[in-house]
Amino acid sequence: MRLNKYIAHNTKYSRREADALIESGEVTLDKKPLKEFGYEVQEDDRIFVKGRAVKVTSELTIIVYNKPKGVLVTKKDDRGRATIYHKLPGKYRHFTPVGRLDYASEGLLLLTDDVEVATALMESGLDRTYNIKIDKPFTTEMMNAMKEGLVLDDARAGAHEKSKIYSMEFAPFAHFELRGEGKNFTKLRVTITEGKNRELRRFFAHFDAKVLDLKRVAFGGIELNNLPENKTRYFTRREYDDVHKFMKRWRTNKIANAKNAINAKKQEEENKRNREKTKKYKYKD
Repeated sequence: MRLNKYIAHNTKYSRREADALIESGEVTLDKKPLKEFGYEVQEDDRIFVKGRAVKVTSELTIIVYNKPKGVLVTKKDDRGRATIYHKLPGKYRHFTPVGRLDYASEGLLLLTDDVEVATALMESGLDRTYNIKIDKPFTTEMMNAMKEGLVLDDARAGAHEKSKIYSMEFAPFAHFELRGEGKNFTKLRVTITEGKNRELRRFFAHFDAKVLDLKRVAFGGIELNNLPENKTRYFTRREYDDVHKFMKRWRTNKIANAKNAINAKKQEEENKRNREKTKKYKYKD
C-alpha cells in the first residue's frame, strides 16, 4: 500500500494531509524521515507520524450512515462546504466511503476501515435501491429505457457542471416501480446495479426531467430502514458474514481474472509469432 494511503487508512489524516506530513518530514521509518510519496509500505515496516507509531487496523469494521442532504462525501471541500466527516464522530475520520452520494442526495452510505473492501463493494454489481421524485409524468420512453438500457453520446445534462464525463451507458434497471404520481411529479423506487457518476440524474435529464429528491434506501441487501438522519449503526453479525463471503468470491475472481489475462497475453504473443513465421515462409517461397 502506498505511503499516503497507508497513513489515511490507519490514522485520522486524509491523503492530502498525509502528503503534507510526508513533505514536511514528519513521517519516519526507522527514525529517518520518509519523503518518498510512492513508497510501498512493507508488512514489517514501523511507520511513525509526528513521533507516534501508526497502528495498523486489522479487524474489519463497516458502518451504515444515513447521509443528510447538503453534505459532501469527501474529506475536504475547497469551497468550505460541510462534509460527512464534519458530521460523523471523529473515530470514523479514517473510514473510506463505499461510492458516493452527491450533495443534494441523501440516504444509505456505507463506510469501512478497509480500503480493499470499499473498492470491492464499490466496483461490484450489487443492487442499489433509491426512492426518487422527478418533476415530470412517467413516460413510455422512460420505461422502455429502464427495461432495455440506454447509451448517450452526450450525458452532460444532469451532471455536475465540472464533470469531465460526457458519454455514458446505462444498463437495464434491475427493478423499478411507480409509487405515486401527480400532474407535475412522479415518485419511483428504482434498483440499479452500477454506481456511475450522477447516473440517475443524467438518465432522467435525457427525458427533460429533473430529479427533485433522491434517497438511497438499500445497497447489496443492506437496508436503511428506520435509521435516523445523520446517525450510524454497525453491521450486524449476519451482514459481516455476508461481506466475508462476498470478499472471498471477489478475491477468487480477481485471481482468476489475473490468470486469464496472463494466459490471453501469452496466447496473443504465440499467435503473433506464428503469423510472423507464416509470413517468413511465404516470403521464402
